[in-house]
Amino acid sequence: MNKAKLKELIIKTIDENRDKIIEVGRGIYENPEYGYKEYKTTEAVSNFLSEELGLEVEKNIAVTGCMATANSDKKGPHVSILGELDGISCKEHKHSNEIGASHTCGHNIQIAGMLGAAVGLVKSGVLDNLDGKVSFMATPAEEFIELEYRQSLKNKGEITYFGGKQELVKRGYFDNIDMSMMFHSLDMGENKALVGPESNGFIGKKVQFIGKESHAGSAPHEGINALNAAMLAINNVNALRETFKESERVRFHPILTKAGDIVNVVPADVQMESYVRARTIDGMIDASERINRALIAGGNAVGAEVVLTEIPGYLPILRYRDMDKLFSDNLVDLGIESEKIVDGGDFTGSFDFGDISHLMPTLHPMVGGVKGALHTREYEIVDEELAYIVPAKSMAMTVVDLLFDGAKEANEILNNFTPVMTKEEYLSFLEKYDRTI
Repeated sequence: MNKAKLKELIIKTIDENRDKIIEVGRGIYENPEYGYKEYKTTEAVSNFLSEELGLEVEKNIAVTGCMATANSDKKGPHVSILGELDGISCKEHKHSNEIGASHTCGHNIQIAGMLGAAVGLVKSGVLDNLDGKVSFMATPAEEFIELEYRQSLKNKGEITYFGGKQELVKRGYFDNIDMSMMFHSLDMGENKALVGPESNGFIGKKVQFIGKESHAGSAPHEGINALNAAMLAINNVNALRETFKESERVRFHPILTKAGDIVNVVPADVQMESYVRARTIDGMIDASERINRALIAGGNAVGAEVVLTEIPGYLPILRYRDMDKLFSDNLVDLGIESEKIVDGGDFTGSFDFGDISHLMPTLHPMVGGVKGALHTREYEIVDEELAYIVPAKSMAMTVVDLLFDGAKEANEILNNFTPVMTKEEYLSFLEKYDRTI
């Protein structure tokens, strides 16, 4: 069977299972769970992979999450299709739950798209004609939130890293995978999709300013105001902003998670969280070191102690044009006008898939079907066909491109690929920025 016929089978099979795919996406949307707590979502994905597709599923691969591999007896390159399980906090959204969780980053769409691609590849029988393995991996904890909870998991030895894909790399789940793909949803306006996004990476920070309590009205001179230290620290960073290279797109956006206890006591314990983001690894390191000095100087100015904990964040996402072109061409074959597919994009947010892009060739397009900015009350799904079904088809068709005819396309990409980091170098980098100063 030729490649075009295989792709036709994929399209037909996904169309026949369209309602099931969308139903899964809707069900996950209605039950958002935070990172490393995606128990119901993991169960839903696992059940679909096992009951609908007959695949053997490994559950709780990193506290939560699951993975199934098809064509496991085949030789050739191993391609993984990923989807993220967790929701984000946006209590202002109309569909947020009682704790403020919602799927306003579209991870429910990713999961349904991944499962849709699995349907297209497995149910159609297309995999029999491909020369390589395909894994479907539902990954936990992409959103870098609830740091105290994740620290508690780390303290108990249940995780090493706060990010789900970081943890999965450390546990070896990417060791035998040669290339990976996934997609993100995005309000594309008049366009339909985007290939080749660039993003910032980041280093996470938790900062504690330790002062000395005293009566705020009668004896402020006997205290050391930790809140003043924090305010000075933020202003110090503001004074640095013009010194960062424009090309690095540096971002520092702190919040105070504790600013004092009661109003008539000088604050003695003030706590801050932030990311330091930049476009390159060198830029991340440079900005982080300078911001550290600024934060510590805020404490020094008033005599407060500063305890600065760095947390390994995510790496900038890298682009692989050969992978992008395959996906883009498949979108066109599905009827998306080429003029509606944006080539390249500038995102100062961060994705933990950026870490994977430093280890292997990756594909990470953005696809429309949603309206409103991610993580906001305005976010909504407005076109389920474009959001769920189109990327499912295009990812499955891209797998065919990669693994057809002795996996000629995949092997060509891999033969011309040199990883930016080995797994050992990557884990060493994470370890270096897992510290308290």
